[in-house]
Amino acid sequence: MNQQNPMVTLAGQSTYDAWKRRLPKGGHRWGAPRERGLQREMLTGKHVAFIGGDARQLEVIKSCLSLDAKVSLIGFENLQSPFSGATNREISPELLATVDMLILPILGTDEEGHVDSIFTTKTLVLTERDMRALPPHAVVYAGIAKSYLKNLCEEATIRLVELLKRDDVAIYNSIPTMEGALMMAIQHTNITIHGSNSMVLGLGRVGVTLCRSLHALGAQVKVGVRKPAHVARSVEMGLLPFSMEELANEVGDIDLLFNTIPAKVVTEAVLKKMPYSAVIIDLASKPGGVDFAYAEKRGIKALLAPSLPGIVAPKTAGRILAQTMTRLLAKEFGEEGSSP
Repeated sequence: MNQQNPMVTLAGQSTYDAWKRRLPKGGHRWGAPRERGLQREMLTGKHVAFIGGDARQLEVIKSCLSLDAKVSLIGFENLQSPFSGATNREISPELLATVDMLILPILGTDEEGHVDSIFTTKTLVLTERDMRALPPHAVVYAGIAKSYLKNLCEEATIRLVELLKRDDVAIYNSIPTMEGALMMAIQHTNITIHGSNSMVLGLGRVGVTLCRSLHALGAQVKVGVRKPAHVARSVEMGLLPFSMEELANEVGDIDLLFNTIPAKVVTEAVLKKMPYSAVIIDLASKPGGVDFAYAEKRGIKALLAPSLPGIVAPKTAGRILAQTMTRLLAKEFGEEGSSP
């Protein structure tokens, strides 16, 4: 055995050392790998405006300030600890005409243009006039975009980036989502996850992370899928796959049901077959995938829990967004960026 590392054979020592050298100094504390090569001056002279949001936005603001961007904040007047170097402003075409990057909350706007913010009591509305004021090279960032925001950007010929459609952001985000879902399951049941009959609907990016964690905790995990590839992946992971068409026939003995599908899949017909003691945790975006009215009528506890990362781990969720945003902004507006 090699004296440098008694757990690694001589034949494997060089591979181990090479792998160890590639690790970031100090490791990474929150899951997502650190990005290299981003210089402080990279956003010097660029104007970033934030409209609304929650605690996740604070990490992105910090990143932009650290890269020497000019930062304007709209809907942040009630921050307990204001940012040094950032300026509180109001939405106006005059302000937006100078903006290179417009950063909206994870949920973007609603269908009337309202933007949520936990740091103000004012009503924030993004209008067509505002969007048309942006310069042609500007980019709008949001987690997801409803049709209102998509139409505004399309009509103003402004590029829109939906961060949660990116695999990297969605996969990293699935970690705090999974932890929040498990927290809710523990809070709202009187059984352990270990040994429970758990069901996950959907084997997307959140579904995979959730299934893996439930399985690791000793739950019997059924997973509702549609694609043959997801059936194969479920079997490989040690799960019990079934076709979503058979959902009503599979729920008779479950303790926990986690839905990740943003469509009404847990219908009255499904709820009629579920035990009264079951708990449903709906992780899909509003309005969710559960008939909540009928669940309440039948006495089944059903909880709608979208946007869990911003609730249970806003700092981590913010860092995930900040890392991705920093990389995108640097690529877009750095030395080799195409903007003027």
